[in-house]
Amino acid sequence: MTTKEFAQSAANDSEAPASLSPELQVLWLSKAGRWHEAHDIAQDLPDPHGAWLHGHLHREEGDHWNASYWYQRANQPDPPKSLTIEEEWEQLAAHFLAQ
Repeated sequence: MTTKEFAQSAANDSEAPASLSPELQVLWLSKAGRWHEAHDIAQDLPDPHGAWLHGHLHREEGDHWNASYWYQRANQPDPPKSLTIEEEWEQLAAHFLAQ
């Protein structure tokens, strides 16, 4: 599945594909506007990938302090302010789709 197809699924389908990893479920739900459901999954992922996604979600929410905390837990730098949420989402989707 391409990043574009993944985004289209989140925009058009009522449910995420069953075969998605938890990381991709987070991104799918986020894109579908279901932030709280995405957050529930992300906060239960105990590894750096979960922390990275958790950071992205808090950045999307506008809670930059909390986002920074989670990026640090993921050993990821805070994204530059010039990087839009959409661009970061696409980068994360491409990364996790390639896994």
